[in-house]
Amino acid sequence: MKVSDLSPYRTFTREEWAALRAGEPMVLKADEIDQLRSLNDRLSMDEVEAIYLPLSRLLAMYVAATQQLFKATKRFLGSNGTKVPFVIGVAGSVAVGKSTTSRVLKALLGRWPNTPKVELITTDGFLLPNAVLEAEGLMNRKGFPESYDVKALLAFLTDVKAGREHVEAPVYSHLTYDVLEGETVSVDQPDILIVEGLNVLQARQPSPSEADRAVPFVSDFFDFSVYIDADEDTLATWYVQRFMRLRETAFRDPQSYFHRYSKLTDEEAGAVALHIWNGINLPNLRDNVRPTRARADLVLTKDRQHAIERVDLRKV
Repeated sequence: MKVSDLSPYRTFTREEWAALRAGEPMVLKADEIDQLRSLNDRLSMDEVEAIYLPLSRLLAMYVAATQQLFKATKRFLGSNGTKVPFVIGVAGSVAVGKSTTSRVLKALLGRWPNTPKVELITTDGFLLPNAVLEAEGLMNRKGFPESYDVKALLAFLTDVKAGREHVEAPVYSHLTYDVLEGETVSVDQPDILIVEGLNVLQARQPSPSEADRAVPFVSDFFDFSVYIDADEDTLATWYVQRFMRLRETAFRDPQSYFHRYSKLTDEEAGAVALHIWNGINLPNLRDNVRPTRARADLVLTKDRQHAIERVDLRKV
């Protein structure tokens, strides 16, 4: 027996995965792809055609099968039932390109006839407000599992999966680096909901009061999950590059939480970015984010040029 036979995943090269497009036509134009790309990320037409178009085809098949199962269950129970969204989780490190992947999937999946309504939320909105993080001494652990209002996130996903209408989620501002008080977005019975975040695949440890009962995880609500990966040195490079780009753009806004960094020299800014990466993001990646990779249904591994070089799909 080969070692690969023991793996829960089937591995594809970029070329092997691209062939699974199976002639599916490209539905996005070049200008649309430009709008979907995150700051400092790279996204080409070739990348969408080779990686994301086959993935959207696979997900459309999964959704169709789930919809048929839902209909069969309704017939069995003799009830009408409420439409339940297919939920996709997207996880991975800071600066790996989760937002770009999530937006591309949203755009592609919305073009399939059985999933016309696709919505996307990020778990940033479920971060605890800065005032709470400061009071609890957690500002330097922002993005770590303990910095999220997990109960609120679980309540949100419970309502979405129950098929409720107009489920509200809080909104986060990357300009002010905080949750916007009183502002929400509404998720209204989508065909697909994409949930993007650092720790969405993490298994939560029960508190002492929860020790005698089952504790749900965020990933319990997912029908499919994607983890985006790259090696640590590459991620560090991307993070510093993004920081330097932000220093020339968003950080120049006086309302920006990071406005003070816009006045640093290149050398100073690079040192600050690397300090933040090594002190916060790298420990979080090693301790909390990367250990969840093995829980994903699909792992997309990037090379230094942001291109997906390998795809691992969990065996069914």
